[in-house]
Amino acid sequence: MQQVNTIKNDTIIALATSSGVGAIAVIRLSGDSAIFIVNNFFQSKSGKKDLTKVKSHTIHLGNLVDGNRIIDEVLISVFKDPHSYTGENIVEISSHGSVYIQQEILQLFLKNGVRHADAGEFTLRAFLNGKMDLSQAEAIADLIASDSKASHQIAMQQMRGGFSTEIENLRKQLLNFASLIELELDFAEEEVEFSDRNQFQELVNKIRNVLKNLIDSFAVGNVLKNGIPVAIVGEPNVGKSTLLNALLNEEKAIVSHIAGTTRDAIEDDISINGVTYRFIDTAGIRETVDEIESIGIKKTFENIEKAQLVLHLMEARQIQNSKFKIQNLEKQYPNKKILTIINKTDLLSEAENSKLKTQNLPRRLAGSELILLSAKNKTGIDTLIQNLTDLANTGILSNNQTIVSNSRHFEALNNALKAILEVQKGIDNNISSDLIAIDIREALYHLGLITGAISTEDLLGNIFANFCIGK
Repeated sequence: MQQVNTIKNDTIIALATSSGVGAIAVIRLSGDSAIFIVNNFFQSKSGKKDLTKVKSHTIHLGNLVDGNRIIDEVLISVFKDPHSYTGENIVEISSHGSVYIQQEILQLFLKNGVRHADAGEFTLRAFLNGKMDLSQAEAIADLIASDSKASHQIAMQQMRGGFSTEIENLRKQLLNFASLIELELDFAEEEVEFSDRNQFQELVNKIRNVLKNLIDSFAVGNVLKNGIPVAIVGEPNVGKSTLLNALLNEEKAIVSHIAGTTRDAIEDDISINGVTYRFIDTAGIRETVDEIESIGIKKTFENIEKAQLVLHLMEARQIQNSKFKIQNLEKQYPNKKILTIINKTDLLSEAENSKLKTQNLPRRLAGSELILLSAKNKTGIDTLIQNLTDLANTGILSNNQTIVSNSRHFEALNNALKAILEVQKGIDNNISSDLIAIDIREALYHLGLITGAISTEDLLGNIFANFCIGK
């Protein structure tokens, strides 16, 4: 394994819980001397107890003292190497959550040979000690940052090693063939072939298909991890703000019968069936001489550009008179997912509603039912939510498929695929083994970057700098 050994032999400390006042605070130490150092300042409630001699994964009640002064009554959790998070000796001190007590404990150990941990240093040590690979380490940061069921599920899947196992299996198979080709080069004068070219062709095809599937999954994984931006657009007074309020279940946007009330984008997040959506209520689109309203309309089109999904809202009684046509929206944004919604159905009679359902109205989702709703009365909202869930394509989560949500992994996979396609081209053109070996090594390099089989000081620095202190 090519990696940079940046582990220091010193003991590090950091607050593992959120800063500020709380019921309890957890302060974590890791290092060869962690248990010995804490033992010097611990007085057990059950009499003299040597923490260096207790069993791993045990908890001990006592006082943390500085000389004759008791700092706090604490619980000490002991984890001995190699059976700990970092693979080193770890002590976790659970104290009362006073900010003063937290700082007193930190300062006690900082004055006695312990260093404050860098961002992500506990997890970095876990990686360098072989407790996890790099993609699993990154998943921990994603898990901490997850704010929806979908992002949590993706992070858990990656942390359990599903993604890295798949990558490592591909890498091992490719590495085996690379070794055979390298062996052939050593016996080039004898013209000996150690590798089966047909079997190699099958492997390259397999790797290419797996890489393509993983790359394609990023489109879903990225939006599920970061949330799906949804722009609510339409002419003035069609009920965009009312729809936003109905979805959020609060009076977020000002609602008025006066056209052009919304002049700037109003945004808010909501989790629907485990997926985070960021709804953007935009200014109504129409021709206007009002300078401020014109700026708002310009922002509407900017938000359409940024949105993953567009909800095109139309008023039930004004469909035929609408100047802002779905055809024009689809023509201007051919790659956007656009959902057409007919609002204010509460103003129609039963006969008018029935007639509306049978009209041949243009809509983005061929074969789907027309979404009719009354945002004011909150009827039809469930149908809209179901359509949003279907468009989010969360089915692959329940199928437990591997989903890529990390942009660094996405880049590495793309580079690995380029190298594999070059290998494929070399096989098809029957080029020499030494040239094929170069492209194989390139693919192996990029696959190794994902799991950390190949790592550099800069790579590790960039990744762990984004971690919180204490993890």
